[in-house]
Amino acid sequence: MIDALLAHPHIFWLSLGGVLLAAEMLGGNGYLLWSGVAAIVTGLLVWLLPFGWEWQGAVFAGLTLLAAWLWWRWLSHRVRQQPRADSQLNQRGQQLIGKVFILEAPLSNGHGHVRVGDSSWPVIAEEDLPAGSRVEVVSVDGITLKVRPH
Repeated sequence: MIDALLAHPHIFWLSLGGVLLAAEMLGGNGYLLWSGVAAIVTGLLVWLLPFGWEWQGAVFAGLTLLAAWLWWRWLSHRVRQQPRADSQLNQRGQQLIGKVFILEAPLSNGHGHVRVGDSSWPVIAEEDLPAGSRVEVVSVDGITLKVRPH
């Protein structure tokens, strides 16, 4: 078996790449992906341009580092371009700003409650509004929604 690998080293690199990619599919965290790709590319290079084991190891290491660096660079650029969707994570009131709801009960002295999904939120407004009025959330103070007629 060793003689076959010495005679055809590209088989080793292609097999290693396949094993690393298969292991990546089991784990799915991205660590083995670029090493697997580098091993396959090294195997193809060795198949086309045979060179010694020392250079094969250096090419594999260099390709792994290059691929991981390119991936990191692409990913960091992509993350910078995306808006921060989690900036309001766990801030339910902030997520309600701009939404329109219907009052189930009239506002008395500018205070009342509005139904949001399966919960009831306290609301304040600058004026009394009758039940059935459409109101828009304009800001949040703690758990109290400030609304205006819509």
